[in-house]
Amino acid sequence: MPERPQALFAMTAPNVPRVFPPDLLAGLREHVDIDPALVAEDLTEPRVREVLARTEVLITGWGCPLLDAAALDAAPRLRAVLHAAGSVKGFTTPEVFERGIAVSSAAAANALPVAEYTLAMILLSGKDVFASRDLLRARRGFPYGDILPGIGNYGRRVGVVGASRIGRRVIELLRPHDLRVSLSDPYVDEAGAARLGVPLLPLDDLLSGSDTVTLHAPDTSGTRHLIGARELALMPSGAVLINTARGALVDHDALVAELRTGRLGAVLDVTDPEPLPAGSPLFDLPNAFVTPHLAGSQGNEVARLGRTVVEEAARLAAGDPLAHAVDHTALERTA
Repeated sequence: MPERPQALFAMTAPNVPRVFPPDLLAGLREHVDIDPALVAEDLTEPRVREVLARTEVLITGWGCPLLDAAALDAAPRLRAVLHAAGSVKGFTTPEVFERGIAVSSAAAANALPVAEYTLAMILLSGKDVFASRDLLRARRGFPYGDILPGIGNYGRRVGVVGASRIGRRVIELLRPHDLRVSLSDPYVDEAGAARLGVPLLPLDDLLSGSDTVTLHAPDTSGTRHLIGARELALMPSGAVLINTARGALVDHDALVAELRTGRLGAVLDVTDPEPLPAGSPLFDLPNAFVTPHLAGSQGNEVARLGRTVVEEAARLAAGDPLAHAVDHTALERTA
């Protein structure tokens, strides 16, 4: 059996058993030599530095310390970072890629529950479930059997902003339903949209022609407040804005002002700031449905992230290309 490369966990310690339950941890240890009792939350600790000096593979996750030049100097044998979570932008630095260190991310696995949450919210908001629930709770009764006008998902127009991993998965999940789906993304051309099976629209046209708008763009300098007062005004009365991407994509002051008119609805799993201050009107507005950033991997879903890393570790050990390698040249326009 070939010698397994030395590996080290670099994340918040409680996340290790969550992401790598016993079966996955055993699978990981078939491919790398790793001590689950040693988790690097601080790369300057003496015991961590001792192992880091001979580490070839970092298994990272939420809470990973910054991999700057000093950290990399302490890990001269490091050749791969396998990230058991989504974005790597929070802890990688240009030096990681400049030194030729391969970086892999479980972002594709984390995209799945976000897309599932989005699908659920599109369908539930199309049926006006949230307002109906509140009405039922207030009245303790409801005119059962009535056909409620103005709601329903047959032919509902859904606009997807951003053909990210999540945006593409949302489009795929929407395909079996009787919905009219369109896409807006400056990095996708007509041919690319055709391959996804949806028409490509300028953002303004998508906003004005959609009953539901769901955001899947990254948080960059160019997308901050992508949806502001002008854009919200373009949306038709009764439309719903769903944000599972980043809170900064939406101007929250403008959103609150629009929601107070009762003209639009919003489903927000991410906010700006996050968490919201206790006094935020978004908690009380009846047409705002706010959840605590739970669309991504939660509970048993985080094991999917661990499985992705185990599979990447197997490829690395076999000398095969990583399936989920991060393209550092595209980081600026990805989540």
